[in-house]
Amino acid sequence: MNISSPRRRPKIQIWSSLPPAIQRQLAATIAQALCSRPTARYAVTPMLRDYAVDERISTTQQAKLAYVYVRQSSVGQIRHHQESTALQYRLVDRALGLGWPRERVEIIDDDLGKSGAEAQHRYGFQRLIAEVGLGHAGLVLSYDASRLARNNSDWHQLLQLCSMFSVLIADSERIYDPGLYHDRLLLGLSGIMSEAELHQIRMRLHTGERQKAARGELRIPLPAGLIYAPAGGIMLNPDAQVQERIRLVFDSFMRLGSAKAVVRYLRQADLALPVRPLKGPAPHEIAWRDATDARVRSILKNPVYAGAYVYGRRCAAPEKRSEGAKNPTRAVPREQWEVCIQNAHPAYISWETHMAISDKLTDNVGNFKAGHRGMPRKGKALLQGIAMCGSCGRRMALNYSGPDSNHPVYRCRSERATCVGQYCQEVRAPRVEAEVERQFLAALTPDQLAIALAALDAIDADVHGLERQWTLKRERAEYECERARRQYDAVEPENRLVARSLESIWESKLREVEKVEQDYRRWKTEQTVALNADDRARIAAFGIDLPDLWERIENSERKAMLRLVIDKVILDQRRAKGMVWIRIIWQTGAATEHWVMRRTQSYAEAAHADVLEQRIQELNAAGMMDAEVATALNTEGLRNSLDGLFDHNTVHLLRQRWNIPTVKINGVEHNPPRWPDGSYSIQGAATALGVTEQTVFKWLKRGKLQGRQLKKGQPWQVDLTVQQIKALTAPNCSMIPSRKAAS
Repeated sequence: MNISSPRRRPKIQIWSSLPPAIQRQLAATIAQALCSRPTARYAVTPMLRDYAVDERISTTQQAKLAYVYVRQSSVGQIRHHQESTALQYRLVDRALGLGWPRERVEIIDDDLGKSGAEAQHRYGFQRLIAEVGLGHAGLVLSYDASRLARNNSDWHQLLQLCSMFSVLIADSERIYDPGLYHDRLLLGLSGIMSEAELHQIRMRLHTGERQKAARGELRIPLPAGLIYAPAGGIMLNPDAQVQERIRLVFDSFMRLGSAKAVVRYLRQADLALPVRPLKGPAPHEIAWRDATDARVRSILKNPVYAGAYVYGRRCAAPEKRSEGAKNPTRAVPREQWEVCIQNAHPAYISWETHMAISDKLTDNVGNFKAGHRGMPRKGKALLQGIAMCGSCGRRMALNYSGPDSNHPVYRCRSERATCVGQYCQEVRAPRVEAEVERQFLAALTPDQLAIALAALDAIDADVHGLERQWTLKRERAEYECERARRQYDAVEPENRLVARSLESIWESKLREVEKVEQDYRRWKTEQTVALNADDRARIAAFGIDLPDLWERIENSERKAMLRLVIDKVILDQRRAKGMVWIRIIWQTGAATEHWVMRRTQSYAEAAHADVLEQRIQELNAAGMMDAEVATALNTEGLRNSLDGLFDHNTVHLLRQRWNIPTVKINGVEHNPPRWPDGSYSIQGAATALGVTEQTVFKWLKRGKLQGRQLKKGQPWQVDLTVQQIKALTAPNCSMIPSRKAAS
């Protein structure tokens, strides 16, 4: 080729016109490119292409670090797509080719196995952002934009920082300067396409997953009680101890009615639960863990134990991300499950039983707004959770009042919920609960013998069930010990490196067997001995005292017993003045109605006010004093508005309320200022002395005045002379303030 040809001269002129520093830099870059790439790829034009790329790189940027960001979305991709990971690591050679020395190239691979959908848990990406923001980075290399981020907000945050600090971004094809408009446009489009690509990938995966789940063919993680059969399908776990323990959880809940009660029951019996941790690669072995509320609920709520194939029990809950959860989810209501195929495989319980257990767990929460009853608790209120308002039909809430907050009150808050500002009604518990308790014991009296024998049978069945659990537990411990012994016997005696480890394992299994035996013997001594035929015959002959048993048990046990017989109790105190209407709905569907007199704050609301007024008029007309009237009313069984006994003060106040005249003695109206014999009444003495009636009573008690009663309960007759009146009304007399001074 003729160098002096016209076609070569312009390029030589361009080269000679460049500054010496640029010429040296281009020469070094061309040399590196020629050494690292095949010769056939370089003719004349690649030199200009490399020069166009390299002119973006300044010495200031080369003085900083080059960061190679490596990321794979999942652990499966790391294991099965190793070539993609290797390609990302080889970006180090690209950084070297762009002029960065090896010691100034750093690899950030902290995010291997993490999705690029968000930066919250990608600590490698957060570190990269920090390095760019601190001005340590001159170049960021990634295989493509999807490796750095699949979220536009994270991607544009990186672009903004790189633009501010003059950091270049390079992928497997070219170099971009985020500070330039066209490069920024291309990078933005790359981020948009990366996020759209993630959406499309998810859509394809989820669509295929749903279609497979609709046929019941999608393999879902199974709990400890079930396994995948070798020939396909799902079967019960062949381990007898696992099966018996799962069945024990369901049976215990049906008997106790509470997940927490099941936890206490299992812990008292020292029985662990089988769990299958889903961490790490499959297969996931079964482990035995202590019973907790979460583990018991996971068994009770799982529809797989009812033989159902279910898909879509939980969904994403972005609103919970503020709580710190990595992938927050929430439970989906049963009616919104995407796939629910009943009788898909063998089951521990029926589908109807599973629904009843789920409803019971929901009802145990005690949300009155949702109409849930809640679990029986230790408070005194017998109708907690089953009291209903007879006016609006809502469940009544429970409050405690009184000085020691020990008096239960049932309140319906429906009117307050509708902003009326007051309760619909409130019913005090003592009289209502006493009536319900009486009806409850009366209903059980004919069958109390059968109930007692059924309870004894349940205790015997429970003891036998726990005996079976302990038998399986001891059998497993002995098997593990025998297996460790066989492993120790199989090792060569001279191979002490292995023999010592196997010997240690064997000894630990022996200690475990001994511990299980000790626990079993201790449990055996604490159990109730089953009744024989003679004991049952003795109970059948003498019976049991159900009221006495009712007084001995705790409040929570009373409520649990009551709910077994009574479904709900409807209360209404608006139907009749001073009365509470009670309607008991029994579990059999029958209903009975009762009336109970309630306590009132005034006699205007009392149910027996008319009867009481008529009776006081009759007794007063018969010439009986207030104290005698009170005694007669108490003898007849009448009570005041607060359910207490009458006294002469109460009768006196009632006479004043109903304008009943005072009893006359010897034809004279009761309590005139002065009696016929010249003595004063209490009112007359108080007027003459200018003091209150209470002061007169105090002076009579202290002996400062003299007086008498012809009969206890009759009016006082106070003896006063003119000299005594003058002495007691003198200005220098020390006395209790008069009415005028008191007013």
